[in-house]
Amino acid sequence: MGKAAPAAAIFGCSGTTLTAAEKRFFADVRPVGLILFARNCREPQQVRKLVAAFRKAVGCADAPVLIDQEGGRVQRLNPPHWRAAPAAAAFASLARRDQALAVETVRLNARLIAAELADLGITVNCAPVLDVPQPDAHRIIGDRAFGGDAQTVAALGTAACEGFLAHGILPVIKHIPGHGRARADSHQALPRVAADEGTLAAVDFAPFRALRGMPWAMTAHVVYEALDRDHPATTSARVIAKAIRGAIGFEGVLVSDDIGMKALTGPFDKRAASALAAGCDLVLHCSGVLAEMRAVAAGAGRLRSDAAARLQRGEAMRRKPGPWDGGAAKARLDEIMTANAMA
Repeated sequence: MGKAAPAAAIFGCSGTTLTAAEKRFFADVRPVGLILFARNCREPQQVRKLVAAFRKAVGCADAPVLIDQEGGRVQRLNPPHWRAAPAAAAFASLARRDQALAVETVRLNARLIAAELADLGITVNCAPVLDVPQPDAHRIIGDRAFGGDAQTVAALGTAACEGFLAHGILPVIKHIPGHGRARADSHQALPRVAADEGTLAAVDFAPFRALRGMPWAMTAHVVYEALDRDHPATTSARVIAKAIRGAIGFEGVLVSDDIGMKALTGPFDKRAASALAAGCDLVLHCSGVLAEMRAVAAGAGRLRSDAAARLQRGEAMRRKPGPWDGGAAKARLDEIMTANAMA
């Protein structure tokens, strides 16, 4: 008799090493993956050991390890051990002058990020942001986006994904089907978007539709009143079926945003169960608080066969990096960004 399927969850952990209780929990529950934050990343060798310890605990040598390394104000690996990557808005600024050069630069930057992740054993990056921020929106997206028009966001988002994939890192497009109109920070409250379905399809959905072939996507904890007045996308079967799987056509791994965010309410087991019942493949829980993690695991249950198939298809997109001069790439990137800042 084979092993039971892993838990349909990705968890954080509390510190720079796994505690004995975390090791027991991971061995028992066997979540699909681990997500790292700045609290978990002190220096390269420590991160490699932490990644290896997680994979040993779950008994899977290639279990996905995720991180949010967007650049700008959202990056978990920071100097002095890792490069401070520019925010997406810096590339949007360049694109206004020369979109082809911006595409090249985004691709270089993404590959530099990917090389740092691969060196640590991290295999999935929760980037790029494909949201199209609107003038009256909350700043939570802001400079994390590749500009304010869907075409530029799609072009630069495609370049970012190409850069990540070129160095063996799977990208996670987010926050599907679009966080750019939210007037609240979903970390703190539940945003509601009143735009009609046609506007959403033409603007917010467009970058995600352009990148619908990517391996992973992360949901938005946002209510889209034109689609479902009662539930945010993460727990809305209608939004997932009609917008994400339907209008956008995304067929990859769908992971929730962090179910610990205040946009969602209720016990953690019910949050997890609701997201999966709506059509998410995996739930994400980030705090590293073990009591919450136990509740999430109970609500999540085991990975479904269709979700497992999507994970396998995503892994098939992973490429072995070819010859590449990272030093030359960084020098080229720095040259372009310096010239753009002086323009």
